Amino acid sequence: MTDTLDRTAITEVPILDVLAARWSTRVFDAEAPIDEAALASALEAARWAPSANNSQPWRFIVARRGTPEHAAILETLMGFNQAWAGAASALVVFAAVTSHDGTPLAWGAYDTGQAAAHFTVQAHAAGLHTHQMGGFDRDALAAAFDLGSDLAPVTVMAVGTLGDIASAPEPLRERENAPRVRLPLADLLAADA
Repeated sequence: MTDTLDRTAITEVPILDVLAARWSTRVFDAEAPIDEAALASALEAARWAPSANNSQPWRFIVARRGTPEHAAILETLMGFNQAWAGAASALVVFAAVTSHDGTPLAWGAYDTGQAAAHFTVQAHAAGLHTHQMGGFDRDALAAAFDLGSDLAPVTVMAVGTLGDIASAPEPLRERENAPRVRLPLADLLAADA
């Protein structure tokens, strides 16, 4: 187990330690059960994420490894994601409410992204590791869980205990050990008046 792996980001200016230390692994301990208290805290943090008009336009599907629901989510993952995500203790789907009483909620996906971000930060602070995925079949996932037309899957998140990177297959080791990089902040500013 490599829980002591330091992947702390080198930031241009100081940020909260929990934000700098959070990173997305693809190597999970396939034997470790989910820490239920840590998962509950992460879901609670997501519940308290900001939302327009306090509408909370997000819904979660939480599926623990070994359940039919976990297998159903795993089946919708594409390509490389399917190869590693099954080892995660849980897969969590973040779905956005897209309309209310026939009125489109233009901010639904944005607010759902905030809920997912709050989840990842709290999960990391509680000792869990996460990895969000956009590579999944949204229609198949919606069908598998009978989501209505006003509920759109936004991301699937693998959650669990960090696995042993040294014993992971070579493609995973390469990705896990690659330097963490981001565009410079100056490149991200469309305007800074």
